[in-house]
Amino acid sequence: MKILVINCGSSSLKYQLIDMENEGVLAKGLCERIGINGSKLTHKAEGKGEFELAEEMPNHTVAIKLVMDALVNPEHGVIKDTSEISAVGHRVLHAGTIYSDSIVVNEDVKKVIRDCFDLGPLHNPANLMGIEACEAAMPGTPNVAVFDTAFGMGMPEKASLYAIPQEYYEKYSIRRYGFHGTSHSFVSKEALDFCGLDHKNGKVIVCHLGNGASISASIGGKCVDTSMGLTPLEGLIMGTRSGDIDPAVIQFICNKEGKTVNEVLDILNKKSGILGMSGGISSDFRDVQKAQAEGNHLADTAINAYIYRVAKYIGAYTAAMNGVEAIVFTAGVGENDKPIRAGICAYLSYLGVEIDEEANSHRGKRMMISTPASKVKVCVIPTNEELAIARETKALV
Repeated sequence: MKILVINCGSSSLKYQLIDMENEGVLAKGLCERIGINGSKLTHKAEGKGEFELAEEMPNHTVAIKLVMDALVNPEHGVIKDTSEISAVGHRVLHAGTIYSDSIVVNEDVKKVIRDCFDLGPLHNPANLMGIEACEAAMPGTPNVAVFDTAFGMGMPEKASLYAIPQEYYEKYSIRRYGFHGTSHSFVSKEALDFCGLDHKNGKVIVCHLGNGASISASIGGKCVDTSMGLTPLEGLIMGTRSGDIDPAVIQFICNKEGKTVNEVLDILNKKSGILGMSGGISSDFRDVQKAQAEGNHLADTAINAYIYRVAKYIGAYTAAMNGVEAIVFTAGVGENDKPIRAGICAYLSYLGVEIDEEANSHRGKRMMISTPASKVKVCVIPTNEELAIARETKALV
């Protein structure tokens, strides 16, 4: 069985064709600048060189057609015909409170995705365009929606509900949903195997640390709590997002600067976090760490605040589960940034965490970075959202 995984952004489309017999990636690629001048497709197939195509893509339908052409291309492709694709799995950001599991797409599913445009204004419209483009290109091939919020929907009400009037939940489904759910679900389950934990009761904290960042607590692979909320703005300090903040700060800035709520939220989403705290140096941790090493005080404060916030969440989630057996680092920063991992773990000696400095010096590899004497296992497990989506799709079709 071959499954095509699609991840549509507002002006981009990432894809992988996965052979589910061995879970190997046959081909993968990226369509950039969809709807913008200068569109480009980059395609790489197993055992073949990288292929680039500069061709205008006014919409996702055209992008999907170019992807299909690349997959069946005699020189660069890996299949003879698109009929070899058994199903298409789509990353979809938001399903509100309607769906808490992946589902085969039908008209009702598309309506729910459309109804949640206001909850995911950047992602849901693009996700729906990707689904409809695949339906047009491959009539009769099943499409599966894998929701980014599905993992967080398993949270108990004490963790998911905000302390606001209940009527707003009933009217508008305002609650904590959590994001990066596909990654958290995949990594938390992988950790149970890798760390030799009980599949029903294993207590795992996953730190998904990238430009966007979130933490989850799970027992037996099921979500207990996660740091992002109604939107991805809540929780950790991120590359450009503020994370947790006193809501009154928004009103204060609005009044002092004469800005609208929407303008301030744009600042909190796009101009805050590491970028804002560092005085505008960068949202890239490598740039800020370079400035930190050169003695820049704001850069130093930003990095230390980031580490501190992650460590606080680990402590909170250890309390929420009444213990933790494994702490896992994943995503771009989590998998590759040795000083960040070491800095976070330095706060965790009260849990009996001991880090093996040699093991922690490696980048991007699945490995245990705690010592055998450590009371909590600490490891790095690279995330693989595409494979997680493909597995969900296979299970349904």
